[in-house]
Amino acid sequence: MKKIKIYSLVALLFAGFTFVSCDDSTDELTGGAALGGELLVKKELVGYVVGNGLTTSYDNELSIFQGTEKVLTVDVYKTFTTKDANGDDITSNKVLLRTLTAPAVAQHEVVPFGVNYNDLAANLSVGGVALPATDGLLSIGDYWTLSYVSNLNNGQVHESSKSTKIAVGTRFSGTYKCVDAQYFRLGVLTYTTANWPSVTTIEAVDATTYRVLGYLGAFSNHPSWYFTIVNDVITIPLTYGGANQLGNGQPFISCVSNPADMAQVNCGSSNVVVRDDITGKDQLKMSFGYYTPGSGPRTFYQVMEKIVQ
Repeated sequence: MKKIKIYSLVALLFAGFTFVSCDDSTDELTGGAALGGELLVKKELVGYVVGNGLTTSYDNELSIFQGTEKVLTVDVYKTFTTKDANGDDITSNKVLLRTLTAPAVAQHEVVPFGVNYNDLAANLSVGGVALPATDGLLSIGDYWTLSYVSNLNNGQVHESSKSTKIAVGTRFSGTYKCVDAQYFRLGVLTYTTANWPSVTTIEAVDATTYRVLGYLGAFSNHPSWYFTIVNDVITIPLTYGGANQLGNGQPFISCVSNPADMAQVNCGSSNVVVRDDITGKDQLKMSFGYYTPGSGPRTFYQVMEKIVQ
């Protein structure tokens, strides 16, 4: 019985050693770095939110398991992938983002780090073109890949099989509820907040453009209509994709195009984003309308609050 227990213990120890060992595959960038590395990545997928600010930190951490051979530093490399004109993936050059230092004093060590847009964009180019200075020119579906190369105290270099994908998305897409609203027909207040739907869906088209699905204010079964958000300013264009934007089949009007017709819908304080960085319940304050020839304006004011699940 004792021999069986000893053999079982040896087998378990051998299995544990195999779990953290490295193979001999090589990596061209690091000049023969072996795949593996005694570390784990906490987040293999991180959502990058366009419009959250160029210095907003997206945090992650590495768990390092030290043994006789200790990890002293971890080099973090980055690439950026987007689509070309044919819709095929095209990837940037691969460069060093930063080097993380491990204390190398404990068996299990956690090394936190964070990155922002300025960190991620620096020194990367796609087809010879540098990444834009602001994130508003990114496309939904673009992403960075972070890879990790550990440097050991015995001079060996190992690339982890794990990586982190930082995927580009938007802050203001999602579902919204109306918390304040007015609709005027020919200057007469006709609908208020209670007439708006309980849920309105807003989708991202690209990094700055959004579309509203199914509703125009209180009106249901309405074709999608579009607006943009740049630096927390909302613009509702009169045309989109080369065609007029229509409200109930009639041409849109705005605070800029028809200020007199829009006098009742708070143009002076509207068409802005009010961020809520505590609860995530961002608000979109919007004023817009349409004009029926031979009749007159129909105008809307709405404050849409993001529904946080």
